[in-house]
Amino acid sequence: MIEGVTNSDAVPVLERMLQFAGARHRLIVNNIANLDTPGFRPVDVSVGAFQEQIARAIDARRAGLGRFEPADSNQVEFSPTGVRLHPVPVGANILFHDQNDRDLERSMQDLVENFLTFRLAADLLRSRFDLINTAIRERV
Repeated sequence: MIEGVTNSDAVPVLERMLQFAGARHRLIVNNIANLDTPGFRPVDVSVGAFQEQIARAIDARRAGLGRFEPADSNQVEFSPTGVRLHPVPVGANILFHDQNDRDLERSMQDLVENFLTFRLAADLLRSRFDLINTAIRERV
């Protein structure tokens, strides 16, 4: 019975969004921390590809094909307990004299966008759990 409550509606989607944003946050922070490291190339994963994976899994669940189970890609691997990222080097900048491909503005923009995604998913998930708690307590 509890499986039907926690694996229905938007809860599993929001959970995967939180996992993805948390893992991607670690990548972005590592890129920022190594901005001045000679020879460092920033890495990232495709947010658009992740969104497509999630959209296909939502469509499959709506079509009645079972649970919400997003398929793995070459950059994002889903497990029952989390999301594992396989980042690739990014950057179309001209390499600096120290062979570093830094772009502070882009890195900071990615950090803020990722934080907002995480915050939105956390707020929506919290509201879903508050709704479930209200239903359990039978109080408004």
